[in-house]
Amino acid sequence: MGSEQIGQGGLTSKANPGKATILALGKAFPHQLVMQEFLVDGYFKNTNCDDPELKKKLTRLCKTTTVKTRYVVMSDEILKKYPELAIEGFPTIKQRLDICNDAVTQMAIEASRACIKKWGRSVSDITHMVYVSSSEARLPGGDLYLAGGLGLSPETQRVMLYFSGCSGGVAGLRVAKDIAENNPGSRVLLATSETTIIGFKPPSVDRPYDLVGVALFGDGAGAMIIGTDPVPDTESPLFELHTAIQNFLPNTEKTIDGRLTEEGISFTLARELPQIIEDNIEGFCQKLIGVAGLTHKDYNKMFWAVHPGGPAILNRMEKRLDLLPDKLNASRRALMDYGNASSNTIVYVLEYMVEESRKMKAGDANCDWGLILAFGPGITFEGILARNLAI
Repeated sequence: MGSEQIGQGGLTSKANPGKATILALGKAFPHQLVMQEFLVDGYFKNTNCDDPELKKKLTRLCKTTTVKTRYVVMSDEILKKYPELAIEGFPTIKQRLDICNDAVTQMAIEASRACIKKWGRSVSDITHMVYVSSSEARLPGGDLYLAGGLGLSPETQRVMLYFSGCSGGVAGLRVAKDIAENNPGSRVLLATSETTIIGFKPPSVDRPYDLVGVALFGDGAGAMIIGTDPVPDTESPLFELHTAIQNFLPNTEKTIDGRLTEEGISFTLARELPQIIEDNIEGFCQKLIGVAGLTHKDYNKMFWAVHPGGPAILNRMEKRLDLLPDKLNASRRALMDYGNASSNTIVYVLEYMVEESRKMKAGDANCDWGLILAFGPGITFEGILARNLAI
């Protein structure tokens, strides 16, 4: 471990040499803001559906998700131009991809620009890019269009992660960490971008689970700059990324199931998903925190940056790990303000985490160690043991 400062509490906010750090965060959204209280009537109007039972079910789901606001690419203008998107059984994959490919690129460019501005260095200093999306499909991929839109050097080394779902943001961060630590002096741009248009469908009694997505998911983009050995007086590290791991649970590949069809992406989420995560979360976390000499007794001294897949997952985690109510505040705030925006959401959680950390008075924080977690198709667990340098 060299000179790394491993231990419980008492750590300085200085990054350890050679360890990857998050140097800046950025986000962007489409212009269409949806208030949850008006979603049901708008959705059923746009899809020309008048089924009272489905409407009642969606109304109930909209309350239980805890989401208050979301941003979406879908608009009246898009539905007017492509009315077939609201027609059951109509082949619309070409139309959807035309919309999605442009939308995710534009949002990724805006989020990256916001991130680079906060970082404070030139775009020409970016050496590598990791691009994450489950909302597009094309060749060349969105990474190339993002690089062109930002004016990155043609020598920028690019990696794409497609269709990683909700775990994609933390998966991308794991890859960016490895790149940064294995290429001294590099600066890695991680960009995520998602839109639900790829899976927008009218309500159907044959697909009741679609309504969960309607009530829960949102659109947007996120960005981070990752690098080692921050430049003094120029770069301000927010988190140090110490150890990253990924596990998948055998025989759970159907629990989160997505298929690209002529009608767009069709998702099914099994009811047992929150229970499966609850049953496996503690063992996964203990693999990570043991590196820092922490145990289950330290859970409430740590920070928790968890992808908010939904309130049931957060509630079950909180109960299983016996977390204090405020430990998942950043995750709950992100869910309330943006919905589950798939791979992007961890960026919004980390931004709220930084905001809350900077409000702390000196000595308030018990420990600057914590976990960055997400769960996606597989079922895949992504986790990073990190230090909060913003305290």
